[in-house]
Amino acid sequence: MDLFAGVGGLSYGFSKIPEFNIVAANEIEKDIAAAYFLNHPNVTMLNCDICSLTDHMLHDALGGKKIDIVVGGPPCQSYSTLGKRQMDDRANLFIQYKRVLGILRPKAFIYENVVGLLSMNQGRLFNTVLSEFSELGYELKYKVLNAVNYGVPQFRERVILVGFLGENKYEFPEPTHGEGLKPYVTLKDALGDLPPLSSGETNNTYLHEPDNDFLRFVREGSEQLTEHTAPRNGEHLIRIMQALKEGQSKDDLPEEIRPKSGYGNTYAKLWWNRPSTTITRNFACPSSSRCIHPRDSRAMSIREGARLQSFPDTYKFYGSDSMKRLQIGNAVPPLVPYSVISTDASCKAVHISLMIKISFTLFSPSSFLYHMIFAQSSAFLARPLEKQKSVISFVF
Repeated sequence: MDLFAGVGGLSYGFSKIPEFNIVAANEIEKDIAAAYFLNHPNVTMLNCDICSLTDHMLHDALGGKKIDIVVGGPPCQSYSTLGKRQMDDRANLFIQYKRVLGILRPKAFIYENVVGLLSMNQGRLFNTVLSEFSELGYELKYKVLNAVNYGVPQFRERVILVGFLGENKYEFPEPTHGEGLKPYVTLKDALGDLPPLSSGETNNTYLHEPDNDFLRFVREGSEQLTEHTAPRNGEHLIRIMQALKEGQSKDDLPEEIRPKSGYGNTYAKLWWNRPSTTITRNFACPSSSRCIHPRDSRAMSIREGARLQSFPDTYKFYGSDSMKRLQIGNAVPPLVPYSVISTDASCKAVHISLMIKISFTLFSPSSFLYHMIFAQSSAFLARPLEKQKSVISFVF
């Protein structure tokens, strides 16, 4: 069951794994649920508030199938250090996550959220989350991972909490990118094949063929560039954006055009040869975040925001432009389209044990971002292949 499903970033990766089957999804927002369905038409979508989901609705949507894994995390705005950080109803949605775990009783779950969760309410909230999940019999491990260390063109830290019924053999991944490793994926790497634009301009023709692993991933199956229109801005904002050099912000502007208000990272230009800062729903709004295109001196197109979140160019978004930006900015970056099931030596002594490896990473030259290896015991793998398909429930 896929709760808080959003546009389906995590679901995309699992849809590429033959051994796993996504059964159903839940998303409260109508347009976001529609976008999810466009990309996952074979998944049953329950477009309603998670609080209204009953045992009967869940079991009916699953068609009697047993859920093995629940993945994801509730909305993060209440915990984010960029927001107001308040204990509102959204801050307690982990209780609904726990309720679903109690109904489905999966063998394992993965809970993802912003780093601000760790310090919310002086750390007491996260301790409560751990306590609530432990009450269900799950052994827990957690760690902060930064997507940029695993081939994503964006600094994006997230807390990953992994729970297992019984012994927890989960191992967090080692970085694949950074000092002494593969170089970080930069804006130039991720956006360099997209044509230059001026304010309000559209150009849906690729500049050249993919020339790096990242572009080969996002361009796979795409014959026509879409969603590459620069937002139309006023003359004053255009002048501000053109006056800035790479990495500069409003405080570096001449006084006569410098905005009188705004945080230090607003009206700020990104770096062409570095990864992006964290993408939010405001990635096309220079007055709200660092998002000015370093090559073109303009606000980001929807396609560029999707690229920095690692969405393939074939992925569809739905609704108004502001709704599409919300879908992209709030998403979990998609999984790699390549994963394998294999045995692990530590599993062989454990009957039907399930190990999950998340790594945000490149597993092969044609894949990147979150790479997950689901390794099950030799007893499980000894089953006929057609019986090895696991059922996944995602919770975003």
